Amino acid sequence: MTDVGIDAIEFQSGKLRLDLANTFAPVKGEDPGKYTKGIGIAYSSLPDVYEDIVTMGANAAKRLMDRKDLTPDDIGRIDVATESAFDNSKPVSTYIAGCLEQVHDGDFHHANKGERKFACLSGTQVIDDAYNWIRAGRNRGRAALVIATDTALYERGDPGEATQGAGAVAMLIDEDPDIVALSTEQGYGSADETDFLKPNQQFPSVDGKRSIQVYLARMREALEDYESVAGDTHPDDFVYFPFHTPYPGMVRKAALLGYRHITRDTEIEDILADDIGMQPREADFEEREDFEEAIRAYMDELKETRLYREWYEAAIEPTIQIAGQVGNWYTGSVHVARLSALRAAAAADVDLAGEKLLVGSYGSGAQAEIHAETVRDGWREAVDAIDVEEQLEERYDLSFEEYELVHDVHNHEKETDVEEFTQPSAEFVFTGWGRMNERRYEYVE
Repeated sequence: MTDVGIDAIEFQSGKLRLDLANTFAPVKGEDPGKYTKGIGIAYSSLPDVYEDIVTMGANAAKRLMDRKDLTPDDIGRIDVATESAFDNSKPVSTYIAGCLEQVHDGDFHHANKGERKFACLSGTQVIDDAYNWIRAGRNRGRAALVIATDTALYERGDPGEATQGAGAVAMLIDEDPDIVALSTEQGYGSADETDFLKPNQQFPSVDGKRSIQVYLARMREALEDYESVAGDTHPDDFVYFPFHTPYPGMVRKAALLGYRHITRDTEIEDILADDIGMQPREADFEEREDFEEAIRAYMDELKETRLYREWYEAAIEPTIQIAGQVGNWYTGSVHVARLSALRAAAAADVDLAGEKLLVGSYGSGAQAEIHAETVRDGWREAVDAIDVEEQLEERYDLSFEEYELVHDVHNHEKETDVEEFTQPSAEFVFTGWGRMNERRYEYVE
């Protein structure tokens, strides 16, 4: 059976950045370490006035198609994952296809187009859809273009404001992929939750403490479900563990929980027992509260052990490096984490071919998905071609006053006229509204 997976990736960051330690923290009267060390974000990427989810997605998709020398006839479906959509009927994928048709010969009239919504999880769900479409033999030899694109803004003054971000990740799903092959085994954890939602509103309503609890609970359920079909997991089975990363601080919590789970009943637990004892088992406690207190105490000690710190530094830390420079990209978050790990491996000249990743995706509302991916021989060349560092270094540094203006520009309830901070070049830009209040786009040289 031919492998199906991610054949190419492209990355498009918003062109502006907000320095949380030196620009945001002083205005808020906060210790800079609250952001750089606590939540783990140094800079938030934000869109310039001519950027939005369509331009970021289309620009990433164009570079991907150019690099792979693809034409519209090579693409059988275009799926967009976003929780920043501005139309309840017309999908963002049609706008992106229209942009690409401005610069490519031919059209996407025979490509299936859609838009997925399940908070941040939908970026993985569009990959699942493309995988199933190819596996079912309905692709007619064509590939799928999937795009996760979001502008993750919060109301000013909201506790989540420091986690903001904007960007897109475009991926080509195809047979015999260059980067990773997807496994057939998946695990899910899902429940009706109200941890984070946008009921007919642009900015989210968030129960921060509840959101962390739900994230961890659904991830645990998904891992247990994954193991029910794939067998028990072990830290040595996977070289990296890319998680959904709303901010790196949350991944630190998820990683500790995951490590405790995948070391239970292993030789690692036995080794750790010399220092911190065996993991508490619920059957040994008469009261649930006593068990939970024992678990908390065990995990407090676990995170200080040498074995855990070494595992975290090797398997988790590389996945959150880009997130610390761009903030939360919602649907693109876990795909930024995967890319971050692969880029770190390339920089360290690590040979990943044949190694496995365990990918943990999550969307509020709430659902988590766990699946494995196997790194392919062509990963290094494919990842080296992505200009991540150049994009991040070229971002415009906003003052706090400029940040407020940009935030107002992208607030759907406000009409704010601000000159662009950067000069567009060889890219798609937003140019205004059409006769039916549709958004319009052009490619500028």
